[in-house]
Amino acid sequence: MAVEANQAISTPGQAARPAAPAQDDTGQTRTLVLVTISICHMLNDMMQSLLLAIYPILKSNYALDFGQIGLITLTFQVTASLLQPAIGLYTDHRPKNYALSLGMGFTFAGLILLAFATTFPLILCAAALVGMGSSIFHPESSRIARLASGGRHGFAQSLFQVGGNVGSAIGPLVAAWFIVPHGQGAIGWFSITALVAIVLLAGIGNWYKNHRAAAARRKRPPVEGHGLSRRRVAFVIGMLLVLLFSKYFYTASLSSYYTFYLIETFGVGIADAQIYLFLFLGAFALGTVLGGPVADRIGPKRVIWGSIFGALPFTLVLPHVGLVWTVILTVPIGMIIASAFASIVVYGQELIPGKVGMVAGLFFGFAFGMGGIGAAVLGQLADLTDIAFVYQICAFLPALGFCAAFLPDLGGRRRR
Repeated sequence: MAVEANQAISTPGQAARPAAPAQDDTGQTRTLVLVTISICHMLNDMMQSLLLAIYPILKSNYALDFGQIGLITLTFQVTASLLQPAIGLYTDHRPKNYALSLGMGFTFAGLILLAFATTFPLILCAAALVGMGSSIFHPESSRIARLASGGRHGFAQSLFQVGGNVGSAIGPLVAAWFIVPHGQGAIGWFSITALVAIVLLAGIGNWYKNHRAAAARRKRPPVEGHGLSRRRVAFVIGMLLVLLFSKYFYTASLSSYYTFYLIETFGVGIADAQIYLFLFLGAFALGTVLGGPVADRIGPKRVIWGSIFGALPFTLVLPHVGLVWTVILTVPIGMIIASAFASIVVYGQELIPGKVGMVAGLFFGFAFGMGGIGAAVLGQLADLTDIAFVYQICAFLPALGFCAAFLPDLGGRRRR
C-alpha cells in the first residue's frame, strides 16, 4: 500500500507519473495521502491558532482596545468561515489540482505580513490572508480525504480532523515558548512551516491530478439517489447544523473557560488547571479518531445520535460534583462529543452527492464560526453571572441531540 501511495505522490520538482487505472479501481485506502493531508491539517491549524495566541502581544505593542481585538477576530472568522462553502461549491464545479498549495500560499503571506506589520490595518490584512488560507484548505482537504478513503469515509475524515485538533492544541504552546520570548517578529520563522506544507500539498495536488485523469478514463457508474426531496434535504441539513451548534457551543465552554472554572470553583493552580485541560483535549482528539471507524461499521446516523445526545448524562452531572469527578467526567464528554463531527461531514456528503467541497466548507465554516461565537457569548454570560452558572446552562445543550431523530437512514433508503 505504501509503495502504491509513493508512486502516486511526486514532489513538485518531479514530473507527475500517470496513475494506472488498476490503482484507482482498488478500494484500498491511500494511507500516505491521508497521513500527509492530516499532517498538513495540523500545520494549518497550528499556524492559524498563532494569530489568536499572540493577542496579548498585539494589544501591548499597538495599544489596542478590546474592540480592536474583536475586529481582528471578526476579520479572521469572516474570511475563514463564510468563504468556505462558496469555495467548496466553486471547486465542486471547477476542480483545481493545486488549490491546496494556493490556499497555503495565502497563509504564508499572512504570517509574513503579521510578523512585520506595524499598523492596525496591516494586522487586519494579515488576519484576512490567514483566514483565506484556512477557507481554501478545509473544503479541499476534506475532498481529498474522501477520494483517498477507499470507501472508509468515516476513518478518512477522522484521521484528517485529528490533525487539526493537534495543531490547534500545540499552537498556544508554540506561541508561549517561541513567540512571547522573542516578540512579534518571531512569527516570521513559522512561515517556513507554511513553505513545508506548500511542498507537501503540491505532492497531494499531483496525486489528485492523476486520480482525476484515471477517473475520467473509467466509465462512471450511475449515482444512487436517496429519494429525498429538496425541501426534505434542506430540512435535514438544518438539523445537522443544529447538532453542530450544540456540539461546538458546549465545546467552547470547556476549551475556553474550563481552566477558569477549575480555578474559581475548586481553587486549582494555573499549572494544574492546564494539565486538566490537556486531559480533556486528549480525550477530544481520541474521540475524533475513534468516531470515523465506528461510523464506517454502524453508519454515521447512529454515531451522530449517540455522540451528541450520549454526552447529556455526563454534562448534566458535571456542574454538581467535586474536583476529582469533574476531571473524570470531562474525559467521556470529550470523547463522545468529538466523535460526531466526522460522521456529520460524511452524512452530509452522502445527503448531497456531488457537492463534497460545498458540504465540507459549510460544516467546517459553521463549526468554526459557532466555536468563536460561543466563546464570545459564554464570556459575556460569565461576566454577567459567574462561570459556574455558564456550566449549569451549557449542561443542557447536548439535549439538542434529539434532532438526530429527524435524520433519515440514507443507507437503508439506498438498499430499498
